[in-house]
Amino acid sequence: MITYKKCDSLTELRQILYLQKENLPANLSKEQQQKEGFLTVEHSLELLQAMNDRWPHTLAKVNENVVGYALSMHPDFGKEIDLLLPMFQKLEIIRSHGSKYMVMGQICIAKAYRGKGLFRGLYEAMRKNLGSQFTEIITEIDANNQRSLNAHLAIGFAEILRYRTDTREWVLVALKK
Repeated sequence: MITYKKCDSLTELRQILYLQKENLPANLSKEQQQKEGFLTVEHSLELLQAMNDRWPHTLAKVNENVVGYALSMHPDFGKEIDLLLPMFQKLEIIRSHGSKYMVMGQICIAKAYRGKGLFRGLYEAMRKNLGSQFTEIITEIDANNQRSLNAHLAIGFAEILRYRTDTREWVLVALKK
């Protein structure tokens, strides 16, 4: 049985990192990336812990095993990951000062649990966990990650901006709470 919960242990953080590592482009063929999607950012345990301390990540678990996660990246962490700096700079421009948004820093589901509703379940649990303190969830997706983009649009995210960096095209999407 799948349960959704806030991340509250070092063991769960380590399981997130294990699942993350399995889904980084370096560990996937081009075919797997195109068919299954991929992750863009690799987090350190220290950063993952700091982000979780600020606002807990949302987990999907089967028994004691993390089988999916949605990372909460409070805007306070906007300068912590170089690859994400342009996104936070764009958000400063397009969202008014004082906007109440949470960045979903990364979502991942173990291959054996894909297509079983966990993607939607993680976002529903994240929305609940955010309470009334935030009015929307924002994330960005590599434009080449069509599986992820389609999944986000299918559950109600709306595209708010496309932009290019030196290395790729990004799609910023938002989900109103």
